[in-house]
Amino acid sequence: RWLFDQAVCTLYAFCGVLFGLCSLASLTVLSTVCCLKVCCPAYGRCWHDHAAGLLLGVWAYALAFATAPLAQWGSYGPEPYGTACCITWEASSREATLYILALLIFCYLLPCLLIVVSYALILWTVWVSRRAVRQH
Repeated sequence: RWLFDQAVCTLYAFCGVLFGLCSLASLTVLSTVCCLKVCCPAYGRCWHDHAAGLLLGVWAYALAFATAPLAQWGSYGPEPYGTACCITWEASSREATLYILALLIFCYLLPCLLIVVSYALILWTVWVSRRAVRQH
């Protein structure tokens, strides 16, 4: 069972969500930047100038979704087995349901789609380049 009070549970869940979202958002940005560097070399050269802004954007994005339950849009609580804390997945209100849907769309489906598309475009570009080299 969870051994600490609700405040520690909330902090634990907040950190888990924040760092988890930050990790997936970082992977999404990394795959997108790699795609631009490989597929559009003219645009890919300037990304090192924007690295700090991209990192700031990743943290702001993750922070926005992680702080939402603290502002009563969704909630944090014990997991079903009671050994840890996370987002309360059983929606108790319309707002909680909207938060869970927003997480699903903007923090899981969209990042995964961007990652898959980015690496597919990289593979396509490499395949086309390799084919062009073989023909010459």
